[in-house]
Amino acid sequence: MFVEVCDLAQVRRDAINHFTVGGRELIVTWIDGEYSVLDGVCTHEYAELWNGFLGDGIITCPLHLSQFNAKTGEVLSPPAEEPLKTYRFKVEGSKLLVDLPDQT
Repeated sequence: MFVEVCDLAQVRRDAINHFTVGGRELIVTWIDGEYSVLDGVCTHEYAELWNGFLGDGIITCPLHLSQFNAKTGEVLSPPAEEPLKTYRFKVEGSKLLVDLPDQT
């Protein structure tokens, strides 16, 4: 089920944008004209990635400096070993919606 994340005007370009949706901490990136929606918590240890750093399409965790591809969630450097979950999304008008299948 697709649920609203935000208005597109709330998404800053080349930044980590944080939203809480359906009890999930999500981050939205807008890089090179493409949006991505990923889990907002590091897969290594609890750390809020929206407090991390984004540069050259790479999200760096603020706790132990694991790095993830900001578009795909792929792990680029340890200590994280698991990728970030990515979410299907769509744009309807000025809204960004994410597919959260278990939401009612």
